[in-house]
Amino acid sequence: MDRLIAMRVFVTVVDLGSQSAAADHLDLSRPVVSRYLAELEEWVGARLMHRTTRKLSLTAAGNETLPRCRQLLELADDMQAAVDVPSDAPRGLLRISVSTSFGQAQLAAAVTDYVRLYPQVSIDLQMLDRTVNLVDERIDLAIRTSNDLDPSLIARKLTVCRSVLCASPAYLRQHSAPQQVDDLSGHNCLTHSYYGKSMWHFTCEGEEVSVPVQGNISANEASTLLSATLAGAGISLLPSYQAGVFVQRGELVRLLPEAEPRLMNIYAVYASRKHMPATLRSMLDFLAERFTDEPVWDKYL
Repeated sequence: MDRLIAMRVFVTVVDLGSQSAAADHLDLSRPVVSRYLAELEEWVGARLMHRTTRKLSLTAAGNETLPRCRQLLELADDMQAAVDVPSDAPRGLLRISVSTSFGQAQLAAAVTDYVRLYPQVSIDLQMLDRTVNLVDERIDLAIRTSNDLDPSLIARKLTVCRSVLCASPAYLRQHSAPQQVDDLSGHNCLTHSYYGKSMWHFTCEGEEVSVPVQGNISANEASTLLSATLAGAGISLLPSYQAGVFVQRGELVRLLPEAEPRLMNIYAVYASRKHMPATLRSMLDFLAERFTDEPVWDKYL
């Protein structure tokens, strides 16, 4: 049991980046954390970390030992979960990667509700507008909007991501609203750097239509485009989970509702089903129940 604790201490020190942070997280004193690390190194027979006042880094032995410690801890957690006693609630740290827009608009509130249910769980929410490597960056769960996922990863569909074409009333007072999708080529269109940078895709009366667009503002995440759209800078194609509430309030006007932008899916993605920690399984079930096939935010459209 002491070795399991020592492994948990080691993994937590690596994940949090310092012994003091691990001590606070595990409710241990700094000397106790140091003792557990020393015991683990004695058992392994090698130094696991280079420790300085400014930086902590793994030795070659530490890099070899870390994934094995994670596997053993996951096995131990699974054994505990199998007992299924009432006190066996989800616990521990979950690192979740999500886009800035979905994180701010929807996921932050969801994980807040989750930790109210399971106060022994800590969430490290990484707002990143790029595709992360789950293993290399020690991410337990990634929320991704895509129709083309990496087949090597395990994905669970949570909900759909619709987009809404919109502009502010201020912009529309100065520019005539588009009457058909081809009119968008004559407007200042605010575009996403990664999705639809120069071409927007719609379905109109069952037919696929693509429209070339351009504008004087582009950004690599949707929250910036939302702010610019609200300020009257132009027309945007924004995710409904973000823009729906502003359409409901009248701060944004939905344009060309008969033209349906390309639909995408929102997935919970993780590296492996093997020895899945009980806390990760619990979070997946919670998110799948919260984010349904017909998302609540689309009722605003």
